[in-house]
Amino acid sequence: MKGLKFCLAALLNCVFLVMLAGSAWAIINGPCSACHTMHNSQGNSPMRYDNSVTPLPQLLRGDCYGCHAQGTANALVSVGIDVIPQVYHNDPAVDLAGGNFAYINGDKGSGAADSKGHNINGLRGMTSDGTLYAPPGGIPFSNHDNGFNINTDILTCAGTNGCHGNRYDQDPTPYDGITGAHHDNLNGAIDYAVLGAADKEPGHGYRFLLGVNGYEDTDWQYTSSPTDHNEYFGRATPVEYDSGCAIDCHGIGGVRPPNNTMAEYCSTCHGNFHTLSGVTENVTATSPFIRHPSDLSIPNSGEFTAYTSYQVNTPVARLTVPAGSSSNVTLGSDAVFCLSCHKAHGSDYPDMLKWDYATMQVGNGGAATGTGCFACHSNKD
Repeated sequence: MKGLKFCLAALLNCVFLVMLAGSAWAIINGPCSACHTMHNSQGNSPMRYDNSVTPLPQLLRGDCYGCHAQGTANALVSVGIDVIPQVYHNDPAVDLAGGNFAYINGDKGSGAADSKGHNINGLRGMTSDGTLYAPPGGIPFSNHDNGFNINTDILTCAGTNGCHGNRYDQDPTPYDGITGAHHDNLNGAIDYAVLGAADKEPGHGYRFLLGVNGYEDTDWQYTSSPTDHNEYFGRATPVEYDSGCAIDCHGIGGVRPPNNTMAEYCSTCHGNFHTLSGVTENVTATSPFIRHPSDLSIPNSGEFTAYTSYQVNTPVARLTVPAGSSSNVTLGSDAVFCLSCHKAHGSDYPDMLKWDYATMQVGNGGAATGTGCFACHSNKD
């Protein structure tokens, strides 16, 4: 997985037929040879799309970077009737819901900066983060906070050191961790109360994030509006981690959130930013806070009462998994969570924020009115 860059012309040889509409399943159809090769040889020529003679695991003809990080001017790439979402592109009009790694390298946006996203090992020449090594907000009683288990030198898309698919030692590489996901993919509403808590299929999780509930927008928010967007799952009160991650996060299928929320998933690396702690601090889920809460219902009182219409750039998490997108915010129930403020892959703003924090000026009443921080904190604008 060292940044394979195979061209779009080669990829046009692949024809994937994906059943997206009217089904809870999105199963790839079409010729096996589009993705796989038995011996990496045909007519004495290699079958990998980058012409390398070294075979890839899982008999693949290319890696996930070649499909999802082509670096073209399009956030979505069409191959036949299939549509492939791009996590690295320079489309001037839009980024998908997860954000864009291209901001880190400066291929898009206002200039390169490590603080603009997660530095994925080998993605289009990306190197380890020059500022951070271990994940900020690591859990003090684990090895996560010192970089022993997780650091920017080894961060990948999937596998033990990644986010997508299975994350445990039996599936250490990205290939192992994501194997079978595209053949056994669920889409639409993902709810582990229905699937069963022990489900460990890599394609059975919101956007291949194992153990995470949510509702997947069909075009990854290429088009978006208050009625056209992802829906996320959250809690009314943050979970409290006890004496170790092995009790809370490491179980069947490897690392996964104990209550299936997106914020808890992020907390498997950034625990102190998302959870209460009964070990190092007596932190409660009531104001005044020492860290901004996540997985906490937004109060139906005071300054918060103005946020009743859903904003795509300041999303909320629902306490139940919806069957579709909603334009309403239900205060006292819907929760603030990590993606209310951050992009998972990267953005053009420091700390992967969805907006420019420098424009959030209290009492200014300027262009940021009703957006960003002020979507919730309306009377501070």
